Amino acid sequence: MNKFFKLLGCTVISSALILMSGCVEDDEDNNSQKFSSAVASTSQKQFKTIGKFPNFTTTDLNGKQVTNDIFAQKKLTVINIWGTFCGPCINEMPELGEWSDEMSNNVQLIGLVCDIEGADDYSTINDAKAILNDANANFLNIIPNGGLSQYLNNVDAVPTTIFVDSEGNILDKTISGADVDGYKEVVAEYLNE
Repeated sequence: MNKFFKLLGCTVISSALILMSGCVEDDEDNNSQKFSSAVASTSQKQFKTIGKFPNFTTTDLNGKQVTNDIFAQKKLTVINIWGTFCGPCINEMPELGEWSDEMSNNVQLIGLVCDIEGADDYSTINDAKAILNDANANFLNIIPNGGLSQYLNNVDAVPTTIFVDSEGNILDKTISGADVDGYKEVVAEYLNE
């Protein structure tokens, strides 16, 4: 699957630019509807879930083990699925890095680098590290494998950002495209801030 993103991602994304802007549909009404539904609820209890995030054991970009137990550490986890080939993904990294540094103690940001093909894909891992370093984005980024790779089969474009509660439930508030302000609004609504 990751090879699909790497080999076809640029082609698919480039050829879809007529229909998409920054890997997001260029249909303002559709985006407005998605966004308004993403922030319509007023409390955690009103947020619906669409299933569990897959169980995983993987590593971060530095080889440190990470499991789905990480979700229990915070009320909400923001997962930004991105690729090293994706211009809009790279362009939002400085803002994501800044936001992650400012997040309250009950929220965390995790990057899932979709085009890394395993812990021995040093070339793409180094590309991801360079992108994050240049953007001063110091949040956790993980490598897809097993269940994470299977989950990526359901991701149509990057960046895609999902929200996972402390029990590993995926909220029905997916945002496709680079929209840090939208991510922040979902978090604020969830936490009632």
